[in-house]
Amino acid sequence: MSAISDRAAGVAQQHLAVALPRRWRHVHAVAAKAARLGPLTNNDGEILLAAAWLHDIGYAPKIADTGFHALDGARWLVREGFSERLAGLVAHHSCASFEAQERGLADVLAAEFPCEESATSDALAFADMTTGPDGQDLAVGERLAEIRDRYGPDHLVTLFWRRAEPALMASIRRTQARMAAQPM
Repeated sequence: MSAISDRAAGVAQQHLAVALPRRWRHVHAVAAKAARLGPLTNNDGEILLAAAWLHDIGYAPKIADTGFHALDGARWLVREGFSERLAGLVAHHSCASFEAQERGLADVLAAEFPCEESATSDALAFADMTTGPDGQDLAVGERLAEIRDRYGPDHLVTLFWRRAEPALMASIRRTQARMAAQPM
């Protein structure tokens, strides 16, 4: 790890390990997976790893503000001196723009953080959406089913995933294609 990913890991542990141990297990496993995916990102392995450590930081009780963890986490990262690019990856991770629409925050998210479409953002979504809440490996379909079961059929999170699933699956397929082309 480098200075940025070391800092990210420390911050994530500080804010999630005790307050949200289940979320911490997920984040820890997402980061481990992201470390393995780094070679697919055109020399962006370090920012991918940092984003993986920090993608759910907005759930931390001392950081949560709007209730939209992607936006809350990204805003906090900027205030704490992390790069705009890292904050943008966190803000838009795993099709967060669809959740922003459900929450009435799409314009706010888009105005504050550019949405990056890259091998790095795809790899972050892959690492997140193939890792269960306790850090277990899951196929993306299993992960989406787990989320729907956990939140219930009428919850905002379930509703946004109905709309986001095609975009998520395209991102997952792009990462899988990169994995097939460049065995790790």
